[in-house]
Amino acid sequence: MKGPHNIWRLVRTGATFERTGAMRVVLDAVDAPPTLRAAARILAWPFKWLGYEGDLSMPPVTRALTALGPAYIKFGQVLSTRPDVVGEELANQLRVLQDKLPPFAIEAAKTQIESELGVKVDEVFSEFSPPVAAASIAQVHKARLAETGETVAVKVLRPGIERAFRKDIDAFWLAADAINLLSPASRRLRPRDVIAHFEGVVNGELDLRLESASASEFAANTVDDEGFQLPEVIWGLSGRRVMTMSWAEGVPLGDNEAIDAAGHDRVALSERVLQLFLNHALRDGFFHADMHQGNLKVAPNGDIIAYDFGIMGHIDEYTRRVYAEILYGFIRRDYRRVAEVHFEAGYVPADRDVDEFARALRAVGEPIFGMDSTRISMGRLLNYLFEVTERFGMQTRTELILLQRTMVVVEGVARSLNPHMNIWSVARPVVEQYIKTSIGPRAALRDFAKTARVMARFGPRLPALVEEALIRQTQGLAEEMEAKWTRRLGWGLGGLISGAGLTLILLSIF
Repeated sequence: MKGPHNIWRLVRTGATFERTGAMRVVLDAVDAPPTLRAAARILAWPFKWLGYEGDLSMPPVTRALTALGPAYIKFGQVLSTRPDVVGEELANQLRVLQDKLPPFAIEAAKTQIESELGVKVDEVFSEFSPPVAAASIAQVHKARLAETGETVAVKVLRPGIERAFRKDIDAFWLAADAINLLSPASRRLRPRDVIAHFEGVVNGELDLRLESASASEFAANTVDDEGFQLPEVIWGLSGRRVMTMSWAEGVPLGDNEAIDAAGHDRVALSERVLQLFLNHALRDGFFHADMHQGNLKVAPNGDIIAYDFGIMGHIDEYTRRVYAEILYGFIRRDYRRVAEVHFEAGYVPADRDVDEFARALRAVGEPIFGMDSTRISMGRLLNYLFEVTERFGMQTRTELILLQRTMVVVEGVARSLNPHMNIWSVARPVVEQYIKTSIGPRAALRDFAKTARVMARFGPRLPALVEEALIRQTQGLAEEMEAKWTRRLGWGLGGLISGAGLTLILLSIF
């Protein structure tokens, strides 16, 4: 429940940020106005001694968030995808925030499984290991199915995690309202929108049925992707608080020595991981939005394995086409076309000058293309692009921000495998193929066919819909005419009464 009872949690939060030195860093990162700075420091400083000290080896902000617990760690991770809110520098710091906590007891995990699934753990699993990974929301156990002998991964939510997160999210809402109240100038940061976004992400991760559904949809989309595989969801042993999947056996993608020892081609892996991500984003519009090395492995046969589907990104078909045209325009260095695409999509207000915008885009692209190929970054390009479009009045689009941040992470993974990788040469075939299939005569025919199918489905209802629309329009015209005549009559009566009154006044005078 949101309310004043959350004040104590906010006091402890402010005290921790003040004690660790994170308060000043955050206020500088968001370019907070003077009133908010003053209020934050004045309210937090007297309680500094109540704050958690945290790990002194960490930078201030990650130190404070880690000390405050799971919800704050997760909040920091979500903010790392929002440089539009916290700034690029702080977003980069938050990207390395480690989502690792001490595991909870294996008996508690078994109790959760039995309560959620209505089965006995010892009857379903012939083996059930201690936790092999523990994060802020859940931990994972390696197990073996008694019936088939298959090795599986069993993900179990932390006991009481929903209640703990709910309390902290309520405190976050109170903080957002306080910021709006104390500093109207800070409303540009849209604190309530940020908390709503965070709440949506967390609610998705706290219901493992949704993660299972994401994994299933992702697998269906990528079933024909060569060199890529996903663990399979075992629906009969999955629920709201438990998720069971086939075990992903392989070498961590971040361990170059192990990859080399296993005889895998790191250059090929670097190209594949980038092209896979672009295919998922452009072709499917549904992509893994947390593709760091910790969520990727290399199978014995050389396939890339992805897992942990708590954070997924979605882009609608129209936005994918716009994004592809923008990338393709930059690849060809056709800045006029990139500018036109922004105007056609309505991203930039129509009253701005397209030629001026094209020149601004050239200032973004040319320095990057002048770099050595190993330093060219698509993520950096998108970051610069968002800065320019914001100056020209483009509204922040959360789905594109998430895409850009994921692009940065995937580039980092690819370059860790092959530091000499040319991002553009690897990306070009994927973007060109998407352009060929999604933009042009064939795409227009496909769009027309889709429209025709929709019209056919509504065919029997079209006459009634048209009739209703015409009736509404007629009624609207009638009401407008009636209102017009009522206004005229009112003015006429008013004039008549005023004239009569003035006549009486004049008669009484003379």
